[in-house]
Amino acid sequence: MTFFELITDPIIQAGTLAAVGAFVSRVALRNNPRLHLIFQVTFFIVLTTLLLYHGIVPYEAGPATASAVQQVFIGIAKVIWWINAAWALVGFARVFLIFERRPREGRLIQDLVVGIIYLGAVLSVVANVFSLPVGTLIATSGVLAIILGLALQSTLSDVFSGIALNLGRPYVIGDLIVLSDGTEGRVVETNWRATHLLNAKNDLVIVPNSDLAKARLINVSNPDRSHGVSLTVRFAATTAPGAVVDIMRAVLLSSTTILNVPEPSIQIKSLDGSAVELELSFRVADIALAGIAQNEIFDLIYRHSLAAGMPLATPIVQPASGAKTEPATSSRSSQMRLLDALPLFKTLTDDEKEVLAKSMSRRTFRKSDVIAEQGSEMKSLVIVRSGVLAVTREEGHRQLQLAKLAPGDYFGEASLLAGAGEPGTVRALASTVVYEIEKSTLAPLLHDRPSLVDELSLILCRRAEAEKHLFENSTEIAGIHAMPGLVKKIRHLFEISHVERTQ
Repeated sequence: MTFFELITDPIIQAGTLAAVGAFVSRVALRNNPRLHLIFQVTFFIVLTTLLLYHGIVPYEAGPATASAVQQVFIGIAKVIWWINAAWALVGFARVFLIFERRPREGRLIQDLVVGIIYLGAVLSVVANVFSLPVGTLIATSGVLAIILGLALQSTLSDVFSGIALNLGRPYVIGDLIVLSDGTEGRVVETNWRATHLLNAKNDLVIVPNSDLAKARLINVSNPDRSHGVSLTVRFAATTAPGAVVDIMRAVLLSSTTILNVPEPSIQIKSLDGSAVELELSFRVADIALAGIAQNEIFDLIYRHSLAAGMPLATPIVQPASGAKTEPATSSRSSQMRLLDALPLFKTLTDDEKEVLAKSMSRRTFRKSDVIAEQGSEMKSLVIVRSGVLAVTREEGHRQLQLAKLAPGDYFGEASLLAGAGEPGTVRALASTVVYEIEKSTLAPLLHDRPSLVDELSLILCRRAEAEKHLFENSTEIAGIHAMPGLVKKIRHLFEISHVERTQ
């Protein structure tokens, strides 16, 4: 054969094209799915054009006049064409993975479609290349399929259950689901056999698809990530239920973790001679915050009920002896209980606290009243007795909520002890009662016990450090983080000399 005859020979052209296509597709573009798909489609079109140009029709039987060698090479060319046709169809079946970039969510359905495409390609090769009766082959394989189906009944149940779950899509990758048997976890993978869940203990739970298809499940992540939480609290029947509801409304208003929309609800569940039982319902932005929110709500319930003198009810089940335990009461005044709860005065003796308690003045504010403006310098320490206060800060055109203050919280300590302005505006969110300790009352105490300066400075430094992230762009509390500078400021403001401190 001359060189021209060699390069125009259809077998040589088809073989060369197949070799180049296999190298580029499986080696050069292996890690580039977009270009790989474009090349597969282009190669299939070029191969189809080449075969039809030379009179080789892939989906028809070969010419009877061809020699045995030609028939072999024509058959090989047809097989290559059918394989590339299957690859192109598989590429189109997986094309949404390239653009959506979520390859794990539809893996089961994709594998099923790909399997059907490859099965169709094999049957087409058998019928058009080897000229065998496909119908007889399918009938014969049906008997074998029945035998395999009986042997793999459990596995096939998981497979078809997985298909049903993927079509129904009750969950997707990343959703948190809870099963009827109490199993819960975040979906990390679904395959032919099972669904993989990652539970709160960071353990992988593998649930067969057949069990999952029959189970009653709750998708916590749908329709959105917010999650509802309910908790029950019981109070002694010494306060009117309406007043108890008002206190619990202040509790929910004090929380910084729960969502304001939809509005939290309070429902009285029961009332008898021993207790008023209420159910508090609210939502959090994500189920991961449910535990944090419950801890905060329980803490606020305790603080608000203690401030209102509203004791919790005794347990429903009484001790074996049958003796009823009475709620603990304290003879200490409200002022003394507030001082006991403040870390600032934890080291004071009862006599010193009594002096402060007698000098504390009581003030009442209505809802929306402003107690302190942002940047103002307070002349007293303000302790919340009841109600809810919000601390908001204006930064440019933005308004940031820094904190919510509940009974037992306080503000003004930075102004009183360090001369710094208030970081934000303090406003009442509900009817609020506070107690104030004037600077003139605190000064004699610090003069008598100069060592308290160091203790107060340490407490202020720790609190400022914990809230440092709120004031990164502010110079109003500069120096509060530094212990020596804060001690010096307190001494100067209260005119406490170094000599007095060392005495």
